[in-house]
Amino acid sequence: MRRLLALAALPLLASAAPVRSPRIVSINPCIDAVLMHVADPGQIAGISHYSQDPRATSIPLAQAAGFKATSGTAEEVVALAPDVVMSGPHVAPATIAALKRMRIRLVQYPVPDSVDESEEQVRDIARIAGHADRGAALAMRIAAAARPVAGRPVPALIWQSGGLVPGAGTLPDELLARAGFRNMSAVYGLKKWDVLPLEYLIAQPPRVLLSVGAAEVGEDRLTSHPAVRRLAARIAVAPYPTRLMNCGGSTIVAAMARLRQIRRGIGA
Repeated sequence: MRRLLALAALPLLASAAPVRSPRIVSINPCIDAVLMHVADPGQIAGISHYSQDPRATSIPLAQAAGFKATSGTAEEVVALAPDVVMSGPHVAPATIAALKRMRIRLVQYPVPDSVDESEEQVRDIARIAGHADRGAALAMRIAAAARPVAGRPVPALIWQSGGLVPGAGTLPDELLARAGFRNMSAVYGLKKWDVLPLEYLIAQPPRVLLSVGAAEVGEDRLTSHPAVRRLAARIAVAPYPTRLMNCGGSTIVAAMARLRQIRRGIGA
């Protein structure tokens, strides 16, 4: 009888046993930023080396320094013995093959093109980390931060080093619209991601030019051009950190804060 009672109690004991949260290695700086909000620090076995680079990180350097960083090679990732590896859409074939051999789960996320996609990714990352409630909370923060601004849109353009401009169908384009701007990319006939020659910018300037990268590396080659300097006397040129361009997810909160700040500075 005692033996039968003991056997009957086993399922109850098993269900009462704590479930270990998965050990996660991220090899993408955008995922690193989300994990900082939805995972326990002890779960994060490794992050991308980009998160420890001031030119590429989407999290504070002091926070990134508290984690092991990898360049995403198979040897580095496997050595950290993760349960799950999270990455962007591009992963070295050798790393994929090694993870398959070791039966380590690989979850790849595309670059989000909208706020909705970003919220969905946040929820999924949190679910896999074992903290779905944290993902829901972060998604709510993102939705609140990205609430559209009322009023007439101000013509604007995001201009990266080399003249690269985000157009319709990109997350930066949607954030511009939500913050009270109208992306001028379509006016120039540009595609989703395209290069705008300096001559076109000078001939038909936006009301606001968001200069990406200059704050991190000093004077940008394009914004320091004499023609652009003269143009700055007629339009607003505002620095826009590179880290706000690279990711969706939790980065949207900071990106919207910066865009709203610039929009308030322009006025009606």
